[in-house]
Amino acid sequence: MSTTEAGGVITLTEADLDPYVTHARTRQWLTGPGLPADSALLGFDALREATTPPRPGLRRVADLVDDAEKLAGELRDQLVIGALRTFDRDLESVVLDGATGAVSTTYFHGSASLMDRSPLAPSLEALVRFAAATEELAGSRGQFAAYEGRHGPKAVAAASEQLSAVFTSTAGDDVAPYWRMAALIRPLARIAGPGAGLALDLPPRLLDEEFGAFGIVRFEDVDFPAALTHEPTRRFLREVGLPENGYWFEVDTDVPLPTLAEHYADELSGAFTDGELPAGADHLIRLGHLLEDTSLVVDGATGAVLCWSEPDGMLRPLNTDISTLAFTAWLLHREKALDADHDLTGSYEQLAATMAQTLALVDPMACDPTPVTPQDDGLRYWPDAFEDQAGGGLYA
Repeated sequence: MSTTEAGGVITLTEADLDPYVTHARTRQWLTGPGLPADSALLGFDALREATTPPRPGLRRVADLVDDAEKLAGELRDQLVIGALRTFDRDLESVVLDGATGAVSTTYFHGSASLMDRSPLAPSLEALVRFAAATEELAGSRGQFAAYEGRHGPKAVAAASEQLSAVFTSTAGDDVAPYWRMAALIRPLARIAGPGAGLALDLPPRLLDEEFGAFGIVRFEDVDFPAALTHEPTRRFLREVGLPENGYWFEVDTDVPLPTLAEHYADELSGAFTDGELPAGADHLIRLGHLLEDTSLVVDGATGAVLCWSEPDGMLRPLNTDISTLAFTAWLLHREKALDADHDLTGSYEQLAATMAQTLALVDPMACDPTPVTPQDDGLRYWPDAFEDQAGGGLYA
């Protein structure tokens, strides 16, 4: 048995599909148009492995668990063909019903009795179309090419409506949660265009309208320490401000803002010696905290936003700058409002991945684990926080 990959597409032979794939349209699709070999959202490594000697061909869910007798009947003969993906990591497995052509997801728990399946697409053809449209929106390509350079609330609303129409034109009212949240959340990346001196130029009063005017903290020049020399950051904090409570961070309202070195000298004297604080602590301005033991800081010279973890003794990148930190807070607030209306957290892992991928479109630094300094361990706060279902950060 073998797969063929040409032009970025995986196709199978008729013999590869026997005896499990009996649905005529599905057989035609797998032997004809095929599946994308390289997709940001879908990975089909399971299909490659299944059809590469000495692998035993297409594998059912029942072939991959030790206690198959405990599987729900509807799951046993589902064919494992791939996985949903986020960045370089697999999420839930993608399974195909060989008799009907329907595509679902399942998660391999420790016990087969805990496994179930969730709908993903009515067919492989629809699956490919849905994924392609979602990726085209992200890259302003194809049917979303007209969105290149378009930003703001109107662009967000139009993109959301257009992407939703792609899904409902095939699935009707039965759009799977993964695609429903894609149409609601991914267009939010278009709320702000490029800024001058900062990564983003947020629409006027965006934060005030989202958090309420009294929920925004703005600063005056007298509040800034001399170490804060990055003028775009100073201007943003004066004119735009930050939410006092961004759910996963809180801004200190006690002014003036201290450097990290001053914070430990004044508030936590003796907790850390100068040698234990990060290098340049006298040029890191403490804006507030993420967790009780994790400070939110901005580099006074460059405007980079970082987090200082006391337990780890580690200074890590958080956001590219103050504008993308504000976007992250806005994105989280929007997600909670959408969850209250659409129950997005019913598919929590998919939602966490969608949030991380949306943030990465706007601020790659916030999600990219590539170390930026010799001391950087690659851990990134936001993707981990999104994925922390026990912590409940994404629940409304």
